[in-house]
Amino acid sequence: MACEAADQRPELATVVRGRAAGLSFVIDQLTDRRTAGAPARMIDSRRIEAAGHSIGGATAAATMAADRRVRAGVDLDGDFFVDDAGDGLGRRPFMMVGAENTHAPGSDGTDWAGAWDRLHGWKRWLTVEGAGHLSFTDFPQLGDRLGLPDPTVPPSGERSWHLTRDYVHAFFDLHLRGIPRPLLDGPTASRPEVEFHRP
Repeated sequence: MACEAADQRPELATVVRGRAAGLSFVIDQLTDRRTAGAPARMIDSRRIEAAGHSIGGATAAATMAADRRVRAGVDLDGDFFVDDAGDGLGRRPFMMVGAENTHAPGSDGTDWAGAWDRLHGWKRWLTVEGAGHLSFTDFPQLGDRLGLPDPTVPPSGERSWHLTRDYVHAFFDLHLRGIPRPLLDGPTASRPEVEFHRP
């Protein structure tokens, strides 16, 4: 996994910046009516977001820093790899959601604290107790359906999928659609494994 390759940080920073440039190029192509044609009219260029898992989360932040069209972003259990992560986002909202054992404040090897300090807009830092790196993807849910659950990760695939979906959906509802979502205000009894951090 890219996020586990701490000894390759300079190379991974290059990958993150390259992917961010690629994502901006995709936005260019999808929103240009001359190249995309009719589908470009379906995209509201005032409501573009970026979200990603692992190195994709780092890419979301780097894309926001380089491209003002991206209004909000989410990092799902990925380190940032670039030294200036969080710079350039201004007051745009950003949310970090990760496994408690690797991304809680004070966890060894994570670079989230530095990025957190450079975020100046609406922000959240959430961790999920018992989650693993792949808990924020559809792999656990697929594994459960195939009868291959991961016994080392307590949340079921279904539970992991619901948590990821609910928080990411609430984030984009709030910041791109203006719909208040109390789920993002703090811990809830229905989701006790999710911890809010405000270091």
